[in-house]
Amino acid sequence: MRIRNILVGLVVAVLLAGGGAAYWWTQTRSDLPAEIASGNGRIEAETVQVATKSGGRVLEVLVQEGDYVTAGQVLARIDTNELTASLAGAEANVAAATDTVASATALIAQRQSELKYAEQELERAKTLVAKGHISQQEADQRQTSKETAEAALAAAKAQLANAESSVDAARAEVRRIGTLIEEAELTAPIAGRVQYRLAEPGEVLSAGGRAITLIDLADVYMTIFLPTADVGRIFIGAEARIIIDAAPEYVIPASVSFVSADAQFTPKEVETRTEREKLMFRVKIKIPADLLREHIEKVRTGLPGEAYVMMAPGTAWPERLTVNLPPVAE
Repeated sequence: MRIRNILVGLVVAVLLAGGGAAYWWTQTRSDLPAEIASGNGRIEAETVQVATKSGGRVLEVLVQEGDYVTAGQVLARIDTNELTASLAGAEANVAAATDTVASATALIAQRQSELKYAEQELERAKTLVAKGHISQQEADQRQTSKETAEAALAAAKAQLANAESSVDAARAEVRRIGTLIEEAELTAPIAGRVQYRLAEPGEVLSAGGRAITLIDLADVYMTIFLPTADVGRIFIGAEARIIIDAAPEYVIPASVSFVSADAQFTPKEVETRTEREKLMFRVKIKIPADLLREHIEKVRTGLPGEAYVMMAPGTAWPERLTVNLPPVAE
């Protein structure tokens, strides 16, 4: 009997707690003006993957998960010994190709001199033939010599063009390898917080291997789902408010940055079956970047909360949704 009484007491307590929660939920929703739509969500942020451009062994990782980094800060370094050797070979190819260009240029000068001499000899032969001092056969030989000199000059010019192309190709290879060496220092493309440290010293990463995941603290938002009736009255840029469960005393200003063009079911996290059966639209509520910069140390992703959207521009917000921000850290 005693056990039965305890069980009955527990059931009653659960029912009372559930009823209280339902009453609170109904009351908080019912006091919202008709011009305001609301939905539950979590604070999210865009992520950026910092990856290698070419494969290599990780020498060092300079940040820890949770660290705040600035744009351009070095996050990790990849071993460049192999690339350095390749660079030396490419620079040697540049030097060799440059020498070939010099040789081809000198050969052109020689062929030009030979052609000039052959042309002069041909002109003298024509004069001597006219005077009967030499035979036509000898004049024809000098004509052949001139044509041979012209062909030799053309070949020398082609060699020069090829040598110059080789120099350009070798220099391009030097630039390519140099770029890979520079990019072996993995730097932060944005200012943000390190979410994941995906590689450790000694690991070998393939080309495109991810080393660090960053959270872009300048692009923080909450995604909510609203029914068709509400979405039809919402526009991009509409005023919004966000309240985080962990700090319900603060009301964060925001705005609508995205409204899905296609209807979809609400996420599984929605508690009631009737709400899950409704087709909803995804709406993104974004926090202003300048506000995020002022409170950068307080920005945390993953925190649950609720967003409120004003569907009637110019309407005053209720007092409990008046903007109230935490003090700025000095």
